[in-house]
Amino acid sequence: MAMRWFSKLKLPICYSVFLRGLMRRPIRDIPLPVKSTVAGFQPDSSRPLSGFRLYHDGRPRGPLWRSRKAIGKEALFVIQGLKRFKEDEEKLQKFMKCHVLRLLKLDMIAVLGELERQEEVALAVKVFRLIQKQEWYKPDVFLYKDLIVALARSKQMDDAMELWESMRKENLFPDSQTYTEVIRGFLKYGSPSDAMNIYEDMKKSPDPPDELPFRILLKGLLPHPLLRNRVKQDFEEIFPDQHVYDPPEEIFGLR
Repeated sequence: MAMRWFSKLKLPICYSVFLRGLMRRPIRDIPLPVKSTVAGFQPDSSRPLSGFRLYHDGRPRGPLWRSRKAIGKEALFVIQGLKRFKEDEEKLQKFMKCHVLRLLKLDMIAVLGELERQEEVALAVKVFRLIQKQEWYKPDVFLYKDLIVALARSKQMDDAMELWESMRKENLFPDSQTYTEVIRGFLKYGSPSDAMNIYEDMKKSPDPPDELPFRILLKGLLPHPLLRNRVKQDFEEIFPDQHVYDPPEEIFGLR
């Protein structure tokens, strides 16, 4: 009985002494060996340790995830639905009436921008036409600009010019980047006359001209020396300090 009572009395004292020793002596990190001493085995930091597996959490990586964080859940649902029904016009129109029209202003604009970024330009045009019918819509050159540039880069020049005419009817002038992309698109499309029409419209813009659209035209109109000379003359008048490279006459077919 005495021994049992003494052991019960002494046990808490041992625990207190042990804990006091831990507080006085801080635990130090023990460096792990860089190379394994076991032959044929080397640790790999890319592999999970102790039998644990590294699971993917399902979130997209890179710029796509950053863009999704800026878009609401309703907008993401609408984008996925539009892409799902884009081949069925009847279901697409029904989906737009039921879901796209319910979006708030910022969500609807976010849907338009995301469709342009994903190069779903046909769907972007439909959403833009729907935006134009909203009460809060006001003519905005930047809404036109992004969509026209996306269409020009996709070589859908007929739709791009339709939006261009709509923009001009609202007394809006695009910026230099829009002129450049549309002119480049028409030159790649094989329609230099349409590119010159855009050029003539650019000269009427109240904003000061930029050098890049002229350079694009001077390069793209090499097979058309008469049109190129017109652009070259205007370029030398507007930018007298800049130099224009004239290729040999054989390129024009004059010899």
